[in-house]
Formats: sequence, structure tokens, C-alpha cells
Amino acid sequence: MSFTTADVVKLRKVTGAGMMDCKNALADADGNFDRALEIIREKGKLVASKRADRDATEGAVLAKTTEDKKFGALVVLNCETDFVAKNENFVAFADNILNVALTQKPETLDALKALELDSRSVEAQVTEQTGVIGEKLDLSYFGKIEAETVVSYIHPGNKLATLVGFSKAGVDEQVAKDIAMQVAAMSPVSVDTDSIPQEVINKELEIAKEKFRQEGKPEAMLDKIAQGALQKWYKEVTLLNQAFIKDGKISVKDYLAQYDKDLKVTGFERFGLDA
Repeated sequence: MSFTTADVVKLRKVTGAGMMDCKNALADADGNFDRALEIIREKGKLVASKRADRDATEGAVLAKTTEDKKFGALVVLNCETDFVAKNENFVAFADNILNVALTQKPETLDALKALELDSRSVEAQVTEQTGVIGEKLDLSYFGKIEAETVVSYIHPGNKLATLVGFSKAGVDEQVAKDIAMQVAAMSPVSVDTDSIPQEVINKELEIAKEKFRQEGKPEAMLDKIAQGALQKWYKEVTLLNQAFIKDGKISVKDYLAQYDKDLKVTGFERFGLDA
């Protein structure tokens, strides 16, 4: 069975594979388009298998909200090299996955992988693109926030993104963006002290006491000194207690209170490839 240039172009459009790969697949399939499509997809599985032990530490970190700003999603699609991470087709593919997450609102990463993207599962599409691109790809992270207002922020370069949820609708865009950028820049571990598990607090106290014990501080003073160290730690790791990045003289809590004393941060998501 023969095939035309139009068939090659069509196969390339459907799969994203290179022109020569599409031409070779059609030749191997004797011009049968469906079989050629299978060949391209089988190649993806083969390449994925061969590259399974590679490190995919580069990639794109993207975040976005629904139009009503009530739901936000963050996805991380990894690849092996920065060259691929910057490729517009790779970023567009990651964005397509993100759009599926926004539309379908899955609960977990596995649920997202099982959702349909262009008539096939997201997971199958990632495997197929591994063959097309020639590098190991891995959809490694999915985060989501639902709130009265959700804001997203992507740091230039697509290596770091955040989502932040607020307790009220219609939050001023600049205020919301400031908090999202605060999360990006300062990498808090929780919104406030109440959301830190007690076992984590106890561990920090023990670490502090041992540190000061090694420095020769009196045993009777260790609890008090460790409590002081804990308060300093809170200011470093809890969002509301951090110094506001645009004005170090006030805390994030103070900044929000200046806008609306009843406005609360309900949660956040942050992912950075480097930190």
C-alpha cells in the first residue's frame, strides 16, 4: 500500500513525531495509517523502557487557575535536559496536561495520569512523547487548591510555580500575586504555626536543645533557649510569620491585615525543580 506526503504530515500532526520517523513508520506499515500510528506508539514504549534508569531532573513546572479562580492546579513534567525543557512543544504538552487537570479536577497524580487526553490516557501520551522527543519524560507531581479565590504564579523559566488559596472571593489581584510570589521566594512549609504537626515542633525543639547542649549551655536553661529558637524558626518557615518580601519591616500577616483584617490564606502549593 502506498502513502503520500499528506499522510506523513497527518501522522506527524497526530503524534508529534519527526517527519522521517513518520515516513519510516508508514513505510514499515505499507502505508497503513493506523498501523503506522501503532509503530510510533510502540517506539515510544521502547524508548521509555530503554531510558527508564535515566534521571529526569529538568522539566516544566506550570500552574493555572480556572476562569472563576475557585480552583487551581500545578503540574510538573520532567525531562532529562534543559534543552528539551525550553522547547515550546514540550511546554505546550505540559500545558495540555495542566488543562486536563483544571477541567477534570482529579484527586491524585495517579487519577490525573488515568484521565483522557486526545482520546488516550495522559500516562500513555507521556510514554508516546518519550519516543517522539527521545528523552525520559515523567509526570512527577500534581497539586491543587480549591478556595474562594485561588491565584497562580509561574516564575520566569518554568522551573518554579505556586498556588495560593484565600478565604474570600474577589481578592485584589496585586495582593494575591504578592502572596504567591512570597511563597515562591521564601518557600514556607506551612501557612501558620497551627498547621505544623506537633511531632515536627517536638523534633525542632529536640534539635535546638541538643545544639545548645553541645555549645555548653546549662541544662536547666535548655527548654527556655530552645523555645526562643523555635519562635525564630516559626518566622522562617510559616508564611504568615515571615517578613514580607516587599517590606521587611512587617510580616505577611500584617500585610494582609492592611488590606483586609478578616482575609485568610487557606493553603498553598509550591514546587521548584531546584528547591
